[in-house]
Amino acid sequence: MGETPGSPTVSMKLQRIAEQAQRYPAMVFANVFHLIDREMLLEAYRQTPKNSAPGGDQVTAQDYAEHLEDNLRDLHERLRDNRYVAPPVERVWIEKAGGKKRPIGTPCFEDKIVQRAVVMILEAIFEQDFYAFSHGFRKGHSPHQALHELREHCNTLHINWIVDADVSGFFDTIDHGLLRAGIKQRIKDGGIRRLIGKWLKAGVHEAGTLTYPDQGTPQGGVASPMLANVFLHQGLDAWFVQEVQPRRQGRCFLTRVADDFIIGFELEADARRVMEVLPKRFTRFRLTMHPEKTVLIAFKKPPRREQSAGGQGSFDFLGFTHYWAKTRRGYWVIKRKTVGKRLRRFMKAIWTWCRENRHAPLQEQHRTLCTTLRGYYQYYGIRGNFKMLEVIFEQTERAGRYWLSRRSHKGHIRWQKFGVSLQKLALPKPRIMHNI
Repeated sequence: MGETPGSPTVSMKLQRIAEQAQRYPAMVFANVFHLIDREMLLEAYRQTPKNSAPGGDQVTAQDYAEHLEDNLRDLHERLRDNRYVAPPVERVWIEKAGGKKRPIGTPCFEDKIVQRAVVMILEAIFEQDFYAFSHGFRKGHSPHQALHELREHCNTLHINWIVDADVSGFFDTIDHGLLRAGIKQRIKDGGIRRLIGKWLKAGVHEAGTLTYPDQGTPQGGVASPMLANVFLHQGLDAWFVQEVQPRRQGRCFLTRVADDFIIGFELEADARRVMEVLPKRFTRFRLTMHPEKTVLIAFKKPPRREQSAGGQGSFDFLGFTHYWAKTRRGYWVIKRKTVGKRLRRFMKAIWTWCRENRHAPLQEQHRTLCTTLRGYYQYYGIRGNFKMLEVIFEQTERAGRYWLSRRSHKGHIRWQKFGVSLQKLALPKPRIMHNI
């Protein structure tokens, strides 16, 4: 069931709820709202990150902490008396590949605390229902586990076909009525359901305009990942286990991280049958499969006599391109490398940052570039992807040197001028962080 909260009392309460949910899979919980007392709110406060941007009320975590006890007491009273009002979410847009943008919501800090408390209860109950192949936003799970699982299944189940699916605007198109119905299957407590309803109706504040979308949950909200997992558990995961697997002729698997998922099949007939019914299944849940990005890929291990350097078919998942290739000893294996467009996007961002910040103090530039590179290695540093890490390292070093040499308006400054000081500011070398 993952890590337990810091408070022993809160932990024990949630443990009892989890044990009941696991022992009685059909049980519907009608009396859990009372668990959100001051002690649980304090625990939720502890678990809420303190360094994120403030919401619409501009109250930071530091501001809230100045009168923490009084604030939590007042919050508990408003929740208990049903006087709590969920504030609108501040929406910003971040860049995606291909020039597109993705909306991210920033709730108020106090609202994050309440959402975290509700999520703690939802986790105790729904985690007992979720399947092991769901890896997104769950304690004890990670994208790297999904990558490992995917590769192992492809090898051990003799997978030859991959359904690479893409849901169009998933978080923005979640149907509120179907989501509430899904929650109701396990929780009919009015207090919990009212809070979820308030968040769904709270509205979105963007560029001075307040709107009230009738579908979707804002990405960036504390409760959104949990609600999304509940929605996709019932819309995809349970359907795969209860209907797809019993009807298949060959072996198959599903690996999912949030709304990104891959379905692998041993037999082409099974794969084509699912490709045909998958859009219909998602239509029932008011979701749309992207017609161009949802494809069936032949991902067969090449025969031993095949002498070419590349295998058959490839697909992208979780930022990596998966493909068949030969080892130095001549064996065919599944390898992974950073998706090309993500690699180019990162290098472009580094180049732009170095240009825009070339006049900043050298120590600050070095610190930021080091943090950025370590973060990149932490995710993309998997076995077999070392060459791509080297490319990133070399391009970052090149961008830093190029723009530092042009930080003077009087002309180019030779790199050697920085001398010994720059030798002390070496960037972190590429490193494999995950042996998967």
